[in-house]
Amino acid sequence: MSEDNKSLDVLGVKPIADSVNTVTKGTVDGASAFLSRICLPAAEEFGLLLKDKVSSWRAENAVKITDKAKNILEKEASGTVVSAHPRIIYSTIEYGSWAEDDFMQSLWAGLLASSCTSDGKDESNIILINLLAQLTSNQARIVSHICENTTTYKGGGGFICSNWFHMEAEELLQVSGIEDIHQLDRELDHLRGLELINSGFEPNNLRADVTPHSLCLQLYARSQGYVGSPIDFYQAVEKTPDNSDDCDVC
Repeated sequence: MSEDNKSLDVLGVKPIADSVNTVTKGTVDGASAFLSRICLPAAEEFGLLLKDKVSSWRAENAVKITDKAKNILEKEASGTVVSAHPRIIYSTIEYGSWAEDDFMQSLWAGLLASSCTSDGKDESNIILINLLAQLTSNQARIVSHICENTTTYKGGGGFICSNWFHMEAEELLQVSGIEDIHQLDRELDHLRGLELINSGFEPNNLRADVTPHSLCLQLYARSQGYVGSPIDFYQAVEKTPDNSDDCDVC
């Protein structure tokens, strides 16, 4: 290290920073290669985005997301050549790279993987990307829990629907990782405002109506990398008098 650099490196962290940059460059190059393969028209632009416009911390998060998406595609695409729309790739990297939590990174990877099609022209997941970008990790955990545990059915119009689903505050706190009941109330109010769940806490008690709407169910299915019908993902059957419920939430 030169004398000039030594005088500026008062904390002695430059060698560590240099090693991090070396590792980041190698992993970013690998992620760029994957993004190039699924989005050839904008390969160079995304390479520049990762290398020059995103901090090493965000680049590391983006690399983890693309690696997870790659693994999903290798399992689900079965060798089929697929690609994603440039708008999808950019938005996923722009928003998803802020997530350092493995759970959230997996959701972003699922949306990226489920955005890949044979012609690369499908932009429909941009709706779900914008939704996920508005969720805290606490809210995403609530969404995942209710979608995994609710009872779904195929509505009369062919849409995915859910029966009533209620949770006590104590269970919601445990699932979400939240410790403060007032914060939990805010989180549920936000999910309700996004039209993902029903009314949240009921008046005068700690029981919450967290019945997922169709949009919520579809967000979760796509975040798992699933590209087919949500009816098939949830293995939902058409409601009959034998399995009917007094709820019709779609």
